[in-house]
Parts: sequence; C-alpha cells; structure tokens
Amino acid sequence: MLTFLQQLRVDWPAAPERASSHTLRSHALEELTSAHDGRTLSPGILGRLCLKELVEEQGRTAGYDPNLNNCLVTEDLLSVLAELQEALWHWPEDSHPGLAGAPDTGTDSCLVVHVVSCEEEFQQQKLDLLWRKLVDKAPLRQKHLICGPVKVTGAPGPLMTAPEYYKFRHAQVCKASALKHGGDLAQDPGWTEIFGVLSVATIKFEMLSTAPQSQLFLALADNISTKGTKSGTFVMYNCARLTTLFESYKCSTEQGLYPTFPPVSSLDFSLLHDEGEWLLLFNNILPFPDLLSQTAMLDCTAPGLHITAHTEMMCKFLVQLSMDFSSYYNRVHILGEPRPHRFGQMFVRLQLLRAVREVLHTGLAMLGIPPLSHI
Repeated sequence: MLTFLQQLRVDWPAAPERASSHTLRSHALEELTSAHDGRTLSPGILGRLCLKELVEEQGRTAGYDPNLNNCLVTEDLLSVLAELQEALWHWPEDSHPGLAGAPDTGTDSCLVVHVVSCEEEFQQQKLDLLWRKLVDKAPLRQKHLICGPVKVTGAPGPLMTAPEYYKFRHAQVCKASALKHGGDLAQDPGWTEIFGVLSVATIKFEMLSTAPQSQLFLALADNISTKGTKSGTFVMYNCARLTTLFESYKCSTEQGLYPTFPPVSSLDFSLLHDEGEWLLLFNNILPFPDLLSQTAMLDCTAPGLHITAHTEMMCKFLVQLSMDFSSYYNRVHILGEPRPHRFGQMFVRLQLLRAVREVLHTGLAMLGIPPLSHI
C-alpha cells in the first residue's frame, strides 16, 4: 500500500523500519493484569481492556461508537500501534504544520488524522483509544476522516489491488498517448515522467472528485482522453496549453515580433470585453481565494471525533475552470498578428491567462499534482 501511495506522490507518514512493540506490550500487560482473571488465553491474545471507561473519563463520548466497551488486545494490534507511534515521531516537524509534531513539541500541538474506511472505523476507534491508554505522550488531538465504500465496475478480474489499479490506469494513459501521437511512447524515457504525472492526475481526480464520506464508483472501463471534460487529464491538457501559449509569446518576443511585457499598472483592462474573459475572472479567478480557504485546511477545531475534507470542491472547480478556459481559448486568438494597435488587447489577455495559470497550478499543487508543460 505504501508503494501505491508513493506512486501517487502522497507524502504519507511511515516508520523507517518495522517498529518494535516490546514497550507497548509491557504497558499493556500492566493494564491487563487483572483483566483475564487467570483464564487461559488464545495465542496472540494478551487480554481485554475496558475502553468505555476511558472514553467517559476523558469526556470523549462525542463521535465514538456507543458499542465500544471491551477491547481484545492482541499482538497484531500492538504491532500496528507501534508502527503508528514510530511514524509519528519520525514525521518531519515542518512538513505539514498542525498535522504532526516532534516528541518535544508537546502532544497538545500535534494533530493526528486517521484516514479510515467506513468498514474499519470501529476498529480504528479502538486503536485510537488504546494509543491514549498505553502511551504517555500519545497525541491528545486525534480526528477520524471516514471514507465511504468503493464500488468498481469494468475491472479486468474479480478483485484488483491498489498497485494493479495504478498499473491499469497507467497502461490506459500510455495507450491514449500512443493513439494521439503514434508509436510506443511508453518506451521513450522522455515520456516516462509525463505518463507518471498523467496517471497520478487521472487517479486523484477520479477518487477525489467524490466527497470522501460518500460511496465512490470507479468505472475502470472508461477510456482515458485529454478531451474528456471531467477527467484529470483534461485539466493537465489545458495546463500544457497555457504553457505552450506563454512559450510561444516568449519566442516571438525574442525574435522581435512582440515587445516585452509592460508593467501591469499600465495595462488597459477595459479592452477585455469578451464574455468568456469576464466569465474566467468572476467565476474562477476572483472566487478562488475563498475556495482555497475552505478546502486547504482541515477543520480540526470542530467538536467531536470526526473531521471532513472537501477535495471534491477543488476537483470540480479545476475541471470547470479548464472547461471555461478551453471554450475561450478555442474561440479567441490570443497572439494575433504583430501589429502595434493590437498589442494592448494582447497584453491584457495574456495577463488574464497568467492569473488562470496561477490558479490552475495552485489548485493542482493542493492535490499533490505537478503541472505539465506538454502532453
């Protein structure tokens, strides 16, 4: 699973080596001394621990399953908890402020988010409480981000693992590029990075365009295309179009066809009179800071155990922006003939599309997707 996350360029915390659960086991045995009443336990089972009392003692009943009572403490459970503990201590302090902290920063400043499927929520709550019970410096702030079930249609086999899912989408990306450009580009080293980024964009938009807590449908039989207006590849395609536009302007400037870009303060924005230009400005560029504030930060101050994320808002916004830009770009010729009386309008249009490019790049960066210069 960690390899799959690395393929998706997800910065996921992990212990540097297999963590030892020896210390946790000692603490557990101290807590469980009287829990098994001298009865013989099955191999791998240390005993039972009452978690309901812990929840009530700490006033943490909001959000926890009311059926939480006795927890069967096993060697496997302690092993998972040890890995979680080690991953926390080795997580870079300055990587994501507010999401993790070093041991000497104090547990009050550390927030741990458990990303867990709805089927595993009950078990993860046990792990959360067991952590608090057995570790003195366990994070006091723990939130649970619950993800809905995933339904797959069009899978080539009865069951597909995460690595197989990535490999399947990567193959589709390579095939789509071969159809567009001709030849087997998958064997070309120059395209290796591009195909990797396109695969990441395809998967992330496919999975994050649905609210995390909702049921997700993966239609694996769907073809990958830069023309599909609801896909990550469509967004990446329009990013590449913007890069090509500004590279063309730069080359033309170096050849002396266009003058250098003037100061923004000297531009006459009244020359923007096309409906598509104001659509980009008022529907996409101006609302973006508010959208960013809603989606970039997890609301860790909300009461209760659960936390929500709004990845679908960013995905849908970037797709809609790409659709609006594509419609405008297909209709309006930005770099016109090099005639001085047309330069004013060309410059304000370029400045508008600079803002579009900045919004696209910022939104993609929030999803952990680098922009591409060509596809």
